[in-house]
Formats: sequence, structure tokens, C-alpha cells
Amino acid sequence: MRNPTTTQPPVRTPRLSVAAKKTTFAALTGLTLVGSLAGCSAADAGSSTTTTSPETKSTAAPEATTSTDAAAGSGATDYQDGSYTADGSYQSPNGTESITVTVTLAEDKVTAVDVVSHAESANSKRYQAEFISGIAAEVVGKDIDSLKVSKVAGSSLTSGGFNAAIDTIKTEAKG
Repeated sequence: MRNPTTTQPPVRTPRLSVAAKKTTFAALTGLTLVGSLAGCSAADAGSSTTTTSPETKSTAAPEATTSTDAAAGSGATDYQDGSYTADGSYQSPNGTESITVTVTLAEDKVTAVDVVSHAESANSKRYQAEFISGIAAEVVGKDIDSLKVSKVAGSSLTSGGFNAAIDTIKTEAKG
């Protein structure tokens, strides 16, 4: 029979080295980040709709290109010229808000932009109006692939809807 006063030797648990702890922490942080981004992209995926209307091409004589221009781009474009429209939505303190973005492309560059507000609250209407008043200065003349607007004329949340619409337009314009 066993004597109840005797104790078992303590069980030793293996200790992780500092390097192993850092690796484990980095892996868990990375997984958390990936999970967060996957959740965000799934929410944005259904927030945009697109319509396109092809633009007629000008019959004006082409401009002369320098050898630097020819070497850099070789005339190839990633997107079809034309006007494209998409809706983009974003979360505001007052709930989900949306805008409609129309962009005209020529040789992958934005030549015109129009944004229509669909704001519900007075505060969102004000911020969308500020965004609309300043967006052309930010994007006209730029390559569509370089567009990632963060804040325009004091409005930072509306840019989320704009960027979602631009992503949809880029997909449609690849045709």
C-alpha cells in the first residue's frame, strides 16, 4: 500500500528558448494579421457594382514619343480606354455610406473623375462634399495603378469607398 505522506517528484516542463518564443509570437501575430485582412477583404468584396461605357477614340495625330518613353512603356497599356462607373461603400460612425465614382481612362491615366454622394446623415454629406471638391486635384493625370487615396480635403473615411470603387473599376477596365 502506498504511504500518503510521500510525494511524487515534481514534473518538469520544458522551457522555450527566447528565440523559440520570438518565433512563436511572430507566427501568431502574422496569422492574426492575415485573418484580419481576410475579414476586411470579404466585407469589401460585395460592396461595389460597376457599369462601363466605352469611349470613342480621337482621330488626332499621335504625339511623338522619345526613346525613353518607348523603352519605359513600349506603348502597352493594362486598361482599356473609356469611362467606368462603380459604387463604393464604407463604414462611418453613422453607419454604411456610399458614393458612385466615374473615372475616364486614357492610356492607363485618369483623365476625368466624377463622384456622386449618397450620404444619409448631415455629417456624412458634409464630408462627402469636401471629398468631392478635392478629389480631381488628387487623381487626374495619375496612373490608375498608383491611386490609393487616404485623405482628401479633410475627409478620410470617404476615401475607403473611393478606393473600393477604383478597385472594381480596375477589374472592369482590364476587360
